[in-house]
Amino acid sequence: MNRFIKFLVDCAIYSFRGGRLYYSWLGFLLFFMPFWFFGWYQQLSKGLIVTGLHDQVTWGVYLSNFVFLVGVAAAAVTVVFPAYAYERKELKKVAVIGEMLAISAVTMCLLFVIAHMGRPDRLWHIIPGIGIFNWPHSMLTWDVIVLNGYLLLNFYCAFYYLYKKYVGEEPYQSRFFMPVVYVAMVWALSIHTVTAFLLNTMPARPLWFHSIMPIKFISTAFASGPALMIIVFFIIRRYTKLEITDKAIDFMAQVFAWCLGIALFLILSEVVTELYPSTEHSYSLKYLMFGWHGLSKLTPWWWLAIVLMVSTFILVLFPNIRKNHRILPYICGAAFFGIWIEKGMGLVIPGFIPSPIGEFTEYTPSWIEIFISSGNWAFGALMFTLLTKGAIGVITGEVRYGGAEAVDEDIGLSGEEA
Repeated sequence: MNRFIKFLVDCAIYSFRGGRLYYSWLGFLLFFMPFWFFGWYQQLSKGLIVTGLHDQVTWGVYLSNFVFLVGVAAAAVTVVFPAYAYERKELKKVAVIGEMLAISAVTMCLLFVIAHMGRPDRLWHIIPGIGIFNWPHSMLTWDVIVLNGYLLLNFYCAFYYLYKKYVGEEPYQSRFFMPVVYVAMVWALSIHTVTAFLLNTMPARPLWFHSIMPIKFISTAFASGPALMIIVFFIIRRYTKLEITDKAIDFMAQVFAWCLGIALFLILSEVVTELYPSTEHSYSLKYLMFGWHGLSKLTPWWWLAIVLMVSTFILVLFPNIRKNHRILPYICGAAFFGIWIEKGMGLVIPGFIPSPIGEFTEYTPSWIEIFISSGNWAFGALMFTLLTKGAIGVITGEVRYGGAEAVDEDIGLSGEEA
């Protein structure tokens, strides 16, 4: 136990060491914290009246970000699965980075759920067997179970692996590691599937009420997650001592490309299915694509998302572009932003427009929602930065049991580029 406590302390100390570039990044994220606290204070003291939510649109930017981030968390399996199931050596040492991303993303998911509840003091009601939710019939309770289970699984896998590396032992030979890794792989699919069930089990919302929703969620998740991890891998490779091979990045780029293509195919299938018969069930999609009698706040966003997703997919179809590491991060960033728009403003919010009785009422987030949402993202990014920095220290051997830390303040995320 003493060794484990020392492991946590050494990782924490290493995570906060760095140069000006690293501290500038941390300072940028901390800049959002006062606005975050102010937003929480206003909402907790005055209630959800300070948000832009109303009787017709009851899910806004909070649950839009929640749905998107569940996919980012689930996408960690795109690194973990090939690393362990197919023994891809180039991915094994960076699989823990994917697990750190999953931990941070699930934490943000929970923050957005708490913000949406309005009364966090009643959070205990969603705990099965304790609260008043109708479990096992409540889909929300199932979502709480799979999300928290996935969070615990990734915490265990990531920190067990790092601890074994820290003390100089081989984690793969332990019977307490690989079985849990395989459980986490399967569990990753469950979190986004159950989140999709939250939406597509509502027959009063025609935009969501179809069986294609779970596979659409998974395909967009396996596009946005690898896109973000590719960007992270480039940053790590440039600014730290951890070596990430071109082969690892090229593999992730292929996963990103083909999953993005599948997601676009499913979106097109949805458009054809809704618009070809063009019944009253297609009103939500018509409003989203073309506006409705002067109401068109979401229309430009949806078309921007489609343009970003289609253009980036066309680009990564060409191997010489997909393997061009100078422009690949920008392509991934554009696709990530496009999927974020499509999954939030292009899916969650328009599902409430029109209402089941035909009322068309638009929604605009308030500054309080923007403050809390940006603060949640900043907190998650800060958490991911610190967790990843500590993990890199252990993987590279700079943080190890019985050895002095060799921290170069001019290298990587620990400092500025030479």
